Amino acid sequence: MLTNIKGKLGFGCMRLPMKDGDVDYEQTSAMVDAFLEAGFNYFDTAHGYIGGKSEVAVKKCLTDRHPRESYILVDKLSPGTFQGEETVRPMIEEELTLCGVDYFDVLLMHCQNADLFKQYKAAKAYETAFAMKEEGKIRHVGISFHDKAAVLDQIITEYPELEVIQIQFNYLDYEDGGVEARKCYEVCRKHGKQIVIMEPVKGGSLANLPAAAKAVFDGLGSASPASYAIRFAAGFEGVVNVLSGMSNMEQMLDNISYMKDFKPLDETERTAVDKVTGILKSADLIRCTACRYCVAGCPCEIPIPEIFTRMNAEQYDLPCEAEVELSKAGDCVGCGACEETCPQKLPIRELLGKAAAL
Repeated sequence: MLTNIKGKLGFGCMRLPMKDGDVDYEQTSAMVDAFLEAGFNYFDTAHGYIGGKSEVAVKKCLTDRHPRESYILVDKLSPGTFQGEETVRPMIEEELTLCGVDYFDVLLMHCQNADLFKQYKAAKAYETAFAMKEEGKIRHVGISFHDKAAVLDQIITEYPELEVIQIQFNYLDYEDGGVEARKCYEVCRKHGKQIVIMEPVKGGSLANLPAAAKAVFDGLGSASPASYAIRFAAGFEGVVNVLSGMSNMEQMLDNISYMKDFKPLDETERTAVDKVTGILKSADLIRCTACRYCVAGCPCEIPIPEIFTRMNAEQYDLPCEAEVELSKAGDCVGCGACEETCPQKLPIRELLGKAAAL
């Protein structure tokens, strides 16, 4: 069991600040320093994040600059990075080298669902991870999960040695029939597992709200919309950490301001969250989290998340920094590779068709 976590805020390294097509190492280093100085220590990366640049950034900005005992580092064995049993160990060892560490505090089997679980089992990926734990190269083994609660229950039942379960969990997905956030949380609790939350702000969409929803939170005071989303997730029993994919120092400082002395939502704030949830569900926004898994496999290199961000912005008058023409959606050849990798199970081809029509 992870016992050395400091604070409930985690630094997700999927959406680091960028500069001239590469990670902004200077700003990222400053963010790492501010995070550690505020008393937090949980960092999460993966081999495919930012097109393979996240682990390199972790080494340059964190592990080369701070003592090993000062941070918890989580990495993942990702789909597509291994082809069979003989390739699992070399991949994990490569990730250790890229991150500049001798061991991972946590290694997660990445993005587990019913189909990927079969692939990982066939390659004995779980068994290899447990063996490397015995060798001291991994301290704790867990999974990151995107599927229905019944699948999660199956995985934990088959591998009760798993210690950390990372699930998508936010107030919009809490009762969602596709994500089943509440039910997945309950499975974790049933098995007594430590829970780490990903996508508490749903790829930033719960920080960038339509006017009617934002007005509800504005009525409570000056706290950011993101603060209510992260505090919602962090307030559940058994949740040991909530990851935030912070893209600039402003977001970092905002998160620190309310998570350093964390307090769960009170009754008035929970009522406001319920009201905002209703507004968002009626708005029918495209629930893309900008994980970019769809882009990696697109033969036409369509910037799908940016297109969906702009569609939401234009339809609901939201601020938008995505510079992309919706006509790019017309390049889609309908192969469906994007939908196979989408954790949100979005009908991407249909939505691209609507974007092209706009």
